[in-house]
Amino acid sequence: MRPTLIALALCGANAFMGGGLRPLQIARAPARDPVRVVASMTSTMEDVSMGSGMFTSSNPETRRVGSELYAAAKANPAGDRAPLKVVYVVLESQYQASMSEAVKAINANEDSGVACECVGYLLEELRDDANLAAFKKDVEEANVFIGSLIFVQELADKVKEVVEAERDRLDAVLVFPSMPEVMRLNKVGGFTMASLGQSKSVVSEFMKKKKADDGSSFEEAMLKLLRTLPKVLKYLPGDKAKDAKSFMMSFQYWLGGSPENLQSMLLSLATGYVPAVAAKADVQSLDAAGLIAEPVLLPDKGIWHPLSPEIYQTAEEYFKWYETTHAPAADLAPNAPVVGVVLQKSHINTGDAGHYVSLISELEARGAKVVCIYSGGLDFSGPVKEYFYRSGAVAVDSVINLTGFALVGGPASQDHPKAIDMLKSLGVPYLCAVPLVFQSFQEWEASELGLHPVQVALQVSLPELDGAIEPIIYAGREGATGKSVPLDDRISTLARRALKWGSLRRKENAEKKLAITIFSFPPDKGNVGTAAYLDVFGSILAVAKELKQRGYDLGDTDPDAMNSEDLMDMVLNDKEAKFDSPNLNVVHSMSMEEYERLCPYQEDLHENWGPPPGHLNSDGQNLLVFGAKFGNVFIGVQPSFGYEGDPMRLLFSKSASPHHGFAAYYTYLESVFEADAVLHFGTHGSLEFMPGKQVGMSGECYPDRLAGTIPNLYYYAANNPSEATIAKRRSYAATISYLTPPAENAGLYKGLKELSELVSSYQGLRENEARGPSIVNSIIAAAYTCNLDKDIKELPSEEFDSKSIDLEKRDNIVGMVYRRLMEIESRLLPMGLHTVGVPPTAEEAIATLVNIAEIDRPEDEILGLPRILANSEGRKIEEIYRNSNEGVLADVELLQKITEGTRTAVRALVQESTDSSGRVKEVTPMAKLMAGLQGQAPYRRALAGSFPKAADDAALTPLFEYLDFCLRQVVADNELGALVDALDGQYIEPGPGGDPIRNPAVLPTGKNMHALDPQSIPTAAAVECANRVVEKLLERLEKDNGELPETVAFTLWGTDNIKTYGESLAQVLGLVGVRPVADALGRVNKLELIPLEELGRPRVDVVVSCSGVFRDLFINQMNLLDRAVKLAAEADEPDDQNFVRKHAKEQAKEMGMSVREAATRVFSNAAGSYSANVGLAIENGGWESENQLQEQFVGRKGFAFNADKPGSMEQSTDMFKAALSTVDVTFQNLDSSEISISDVSHYYDSDPTKVVESLRKDGRKPSSMMADTTTANAQVRSLSETVRLDARTKLLNPKFYEGMLASGYEGTREITKRLRNTMGWSATAGEVDNFVYEDANDVFIKDPEMQERLLSTNPNAFRDMVTTFLEANGRGYWDTDEDNIERLQELYQEVEDRLEGVSG
Repeated sequence: MRPTLIALALCGANAFMGGGLRPLQIARAPARDPVRVVASMTSTMEDVSMGSGMFTSSNPETRRVGSELYAAAKANPAGDRAPLKVVYVVLESQYQASMSEAVKAINANEDSGVACECVGYLLEELRDDANLAAFKKDVEEANVFIGSLIFVQELADKVKEVVEAERDRLDAVLVFPSMPEVMRLNKVGGFTMASLGQSKSVVSEFMKKKKADDGSSFEEAMLKLLRTLPKVLKYLPGDKAKDAKSFMMSFQYWLGGSPENLQSMLLSLATGYVPAVAAKADVQSLDAAGLIAEPVLLPDKGIWHPLSPEIYQTAEEYFKWYETTHAPAADLAPNAPVVGVVLQKSHINTGDAGHYVSLISELEARGAKVVCIYSGGLDFSGPVKEYFYRSGAVAVDSVINLTGFALVGGPASQDHPKAIDMLKSLGVPYLCAVPLVFQSFQEWEASELGLHPVQVALQVSLPELDGAIEPIIYAGREGATGKSVPLDDRISTLARRALKWGSLRRKENAEKKLAITIFSFPPDKGNVGTAAYLDVFGSILAVAKELKQRGYDLGDTDPDAMNSEDLMDMVLNDKEAKFDSPNLNVVHSMSMEEYERLCPYQEDLHENWGPPPGHLNSDGQNLLVFGAKFGNVFIGVQPSFGYEGDPMRLLFSKSASPHHGFAAYYTYLESVFEADAVLHFGTHGSLEFMPGKQVGMSGECYPDRLAGTIPNLYYYAANNPSEATIAKRRSYAATISYLTPPAENAGLYKGLKELSELVSSYQGLRENEARGPSIVNSIIAAAYTCNLDKDIKELPSEEFDSKSIDLEKRDNIVGMVYRRLMEIESRLLPMGLHTVGVPPTAEEAIATLVNIAEIDRPEDEILGLPRILANSEGRKIEEIYRNSNEGVLADVELLQKITEGTRTAVRALVQESTDSSGRVKEVTPMAKLMAGLQGQAPYRRALAGSFPKAADDAALTPLFEYLDFCLRQVVADNELGALVDALDGQYIEPGPGGDPIRNPAVLPTGKNMHALDPQSIPTAAAVECANRVVEKLLERLEKDNGELPETVAFTLWGTDNIKTYGESLAQVLGLVGVRPVADALGRVNKLELIPLEELGRPRVDVVVSCSGVFRDLFINQMNLLDRAVKLAAEADEPDDQNFVRKHAKEQAKEMGMSVREAATRVFSNAAGSYSANVGLAIENGGWESENQLQEQFVGRKGFAFNADKPGSMEQSTDMFKAALSTVDVTFQNLDSSEISISDVSHYYDSDPTKVVESLRKDGRKPSSMMADTTTANAQVRSLSETVRLDARTKLLNPKFYEGMLASGYEGTREITKRLRNTMGWSATAGEVDNFVYEDANDVFIKDPEMQERLLSTNPNAFRDMVTTFLEANGRGYWDTDEDNIERLQELYQEVEDRLEGVSG
């Protein structure tokens, strides 16, 4: 068997398709030993140089055939052969071999009358200027142009420009499914598509009708048109009917794809439409010789197997052949697992199926059966429904889609709901593997970025929306012939992982082994069980209870008789366990012999970490795995990165490999514990951030090596789709979203509450000339006590007497104070931590629903409640927001009235749906009808007192119907259900991640979370919101500084742009004065410069620092940004009106380069690296000085993206510094109430404020600004204002810290984390007021009772808190008295003593 299958894999499907698909009689050897189809890439690949920076450096000349004969015919017009030149452009290379063979066959026939030259271009090759010039020259000489699947906008524009210029001269132009503007180039005689998408025609009307009827894609509609051609043609005039038939026949030939079909296509076109050929060719003899034949086509859909005698049209026929003939020969067991495989028909047609044959061989060699299906178009839902079922039951255990495309729709359009419905019905794991399309194998292997950005968008991002997992590269492109070649180790990995997923369906629960992996970050500081917003041990206990109920073996442990503290102690022995303590929590000691035998890549770790065992997770002789086993369930602690506290390693521009302890942990899971699945518990661990390619892992990438073959399930916070997507792509995770904690309004406390009471007093006595001024004086004094003077620059001094001013001015003072109080009071505050499987109560959902109610949703024709209430008062909500922001007391009061009205109405809705236990009950339509007969709906009654006109507004009905729906989504829950379904080998329904307030489709949780189509952002709505923020930013800066900034430094985050659909991305474009433009398919990939007259201000320069996650998810948008900046830099405009051009010219002169090169403004980490490591240094104390942090930032974030060389990110530290040296303002966005600037280290990790100060020639510190779009009333604040607001609403707020302390161990850690992150802002920006530290010290350190609570719940975290205070003082960030420092020093020693007592 083996030599034959290898031959098939390397030769392709044509090896067995000749003669009407006659079967090959192949004796099959026993197939238990895996077949390894080894492709020798070195002898056939062209020499690849990545120096150009392009993703592909393939050569179109390898696709040029027939040149000599064509040249001779042109030189001899009187000869027997007429010259015919054909130029084609295709997305993929599978047509190369068939086209070349077809041309050679035509030229080999002496009676053909044709001397044909043919040259083909891959679409991606046209990015190269030399290739584009050659393409233009070829088209200028061509008779016939053919294009197919031209769906990349900027390249479609190039094709259109070249072909359109020659269209009238060309004898025929055939463009098969592509962008509409390219399709309109079609010309076959009198048949054109010039009106495609613009006016009515028989063809276009047919296409529209098919799409409306069944959601068909363009290609699907054309296939149906082929089958109904006779009915269509009878409506066309005679000549047009003939030409239309020629076009459709050509499309049939093209779909047929074989050399014979393409030969017939070329000759029929040439003899019919190329006059010189028609004059010399003898059509009758060509027909007689079989050179022009009817199309020979495979069925539109079917079940294919490389060794089957035919294409099967029913599952029953296929299984009859497979089980009676093939399976016995292949030694496949009757009860063998079955893998469904989805194939692309064009690869079978063109004989380019070697990569398919290789995977089929591998699966069968591993003892699995296969069912391989294809579709004539790109809608596979029908064939899936027909062929993956048998006798009404699902016939497959897992599915691998080898096309790389979404299940329904091709590169142009998709129908994800249709695909999801089909996959839910099928209910098995769905893997979508990826063939390399735009790169050769060597190019991909050499690339640090990995998979081509266009392919990531088309063949990774879009399938994820269907719920696809595991985007494993399995095939490469052979350079000389363009054929697909299987990648041996990737084929093996894909087969093994698919079978492991399938085995979960067949294995009994009692036999399944599950490895639950928890995290500890930062390590060794009371942080075991770290996860964003999650009560980890309480959640694991909930999972354990569910597993026990489902029959899993948990040994002697009874989770129903435990609490989370018991579980924590059993897992860790001591929740204060140290990573460097070899005698604690060791579940397995791995000897060096075992490690070296089981870990195949361990030698590669020596370069960074030396020989094993090293000092991490080691006792000096063995590598240690920490955790505990409970029957077949292992709970283990993932090792740390290993370099957190190492200043030198933190400075490296690229991240180091995992250390030996990390490798030993995952080696243990795979080869010692032999896990059937791993569950990574919470957001997030380190596996997915290990070094390797950005997307499209190779076998050398560490996430791939560490993940091995174990199915990876991952609980991920629903509000973090970007990092969840990294886990999906780099560590092959199937994510399961979990809810963030319920939110409440922050409220007011202590002095802020007293100040609010004074404001209330003033509102009642404001016109009392005796009392009013006195109260205002008290308000001013109290505002100083609360440090609000730092936020209200116009606040009079404490000595000021309000009697000296009139009522209006007193109102203004009170209005400014009241506005700040309401800003604090209304801010949303996540309360406590979430436990998996425990949805919020109805009461806990109110604050979230209030925020949902505030947003206008024009796409659903829903007005936000504040707008409805403002309209009822005859006011515009925008005006109320604006006046309130300026401290106009009447509108501050009105806005607060609107806020209270919104809360009251929403509460009334919730109470109607709440039962006596506080849970949401179902309110039946009949109950609602009866309630309606008794009077107004509760929410209308709630509004009647304050807003009587609004209570009768019809606009309330759709809003509250929507809110009722959202309420049920908020309290629904499938977090445990999705986990146990996944462990049963079922399909996990996909859903978007993000902010549930902006996008309630995020709910309910328990979904396989995905991001979005990266080519869909920024949306028009996001651009509109972004422009408003840009306007506010520039207004604020001009007001504060007296002039506009010349340069703004931006930080772009992946999650933020997913949640807001690209708002911050659009802000960058807005500042530069460039407008994003959607193409004909709605994809945003075009730009236009906004004229200065329309812009009304100078173009502002930008420096864009993209997070590593943004780089991974949105590299196409980095391309867009770079093109936008260069567009502005090259605009012929005055320097004082175009700061982009001004600075680019200056830097070009200084650095000796072109203006275009000097306009480099888009930067990120090196591929496979993440963050500036500033956060790591601060969290672990591993830094000597601020200078070290600044060097880390510049060194790690200074890799430039260049749209002219999209295949690499080059270290460009000098360019980064030059760009930063002109920065006047640093700027970031806050878009969600769930994550603020003290919650995570990311924000300050990427803040360049002090970096810019050190680089500016004048040494001036730039302004630091933050946009806050967490509410409908978007704000732009200074960074210091934002830090103060965050501290007041979280760190210093009793509602926050008491809520956290209620969570015990994890809660204490969360409080400490926010103090540490606050200090991070001191280190990177110097924007933390002294009172923040002083007040925090009063709350957590001066109070003996609070001290004891913190110390008893998590002494390590409390020690870190004490250390942070001492460090803040030592580094000059906090000025305090000696008593406080002495108290802290004594406390530190006390905690140390207690910990030693605990440890000892």
